Amino acid sequence: MTELDKIRDIAMRHAGSPSLKLPRLFAYTLDHTTEIDPLIYDPAASLVIQGTQRMFIGDKKFEHGPGQSMIVAAEIAALGQVCEASQDRPFVAVGLFLDPALLSDLVLEMAAMPELPIESGYGVSTASASLLGAWGRLLELLDRPTEIPVMAQLLEHELMFRLLMGTHGGLLRQIAGSDSRLMHIRKAMAWIRDHYTERLDFKAVAALAGMSVSVFYDRFKAVAAVSPLQYQKYIRLHEARRRMIANQAGAAEVGFAVGYESASQFSREYRRLFGAPPGQDTKRAKAGLGGPTPSRVLGARPDGA
Repeated sequence: MTELDKIRDIAMRHAGSPSLKLPRLFAYTLDHTTEIDPLIYDPAASLVIQGTQRMFIGDKKFEHGPGQSMIVAAEIAALGQVCEASQDRPFVAVGLFLDPALLSDLVLEMAAMPELPIESGYGVSTASASLLGAWGRLLELLDRPTEIPVMAQLLEHELMFRLLMGTHGGLLRQIAGSDSRLMHIRKAMAWIRDHYTERLDFKAVAALAGMSVSVFYDRFKAVAAVSPLQYQKYIRLHEARRRMIANQAGAAEVGFAVGYESASQFSREYRRLFGAPPGQDTKRAKAGLGGPTPSRVLGARPDGA
């Protein structure tokens, strides 16, 4: 049995049943393909074990297949799709939401390395044998819950160490650094998420990140793969969708509540993102016929989460 086979078997046993003692670890399976869903990814490390996920981030498209490791270092807006899955060979994946404090502790213990330019807020690479082994040992704790209090922190440290030493270690180091370029951009992203109903003041947000407007724009787009204005639009539309699914208000009222000044513009941009007008899309989502759900795409936060 290969390491991937072992990880797959553990993931399938525990998919959909998150451990209260390992709350940032997730494992799930999906026995059918999905439509392309707009989602927001939280900072996480993940591994596809079986099947394939396709992602569209900005103007880039890539596939995340068996044995491939993915790092998402910021709250990125993207489109995702499980494009290879069946009842005989379901999509199987595992992941761990990142803890900046843990990464910071590890980086302090490692040799100092120069900060690299921001190229993107995500990366995909083939997992090494040592990384697969670290994933396997951490996941085995799900079968041995009595060992979690003693072993969980040690094994999570091992997994993060392997990731830090890998292809995208530089990206993870920027998560660990409170004064890194990436963390300044994440601070601006958080401000946009918290103030998404307000008119976007580029000068104020750039100042928050400690950058000129032109430098901020370029670095923001490098991390998020979209402009600050597009990112705000994405947040507004996701929040509008969440409110309508929760029956908080109708389309026109919600559109104004999330910052739109024109009902027609809201409806047009909503349809462009979600593939249907607000009323039709939310009706479909309530019936369970479309839209993001927790199991749809690895590492993504569904609407309403």
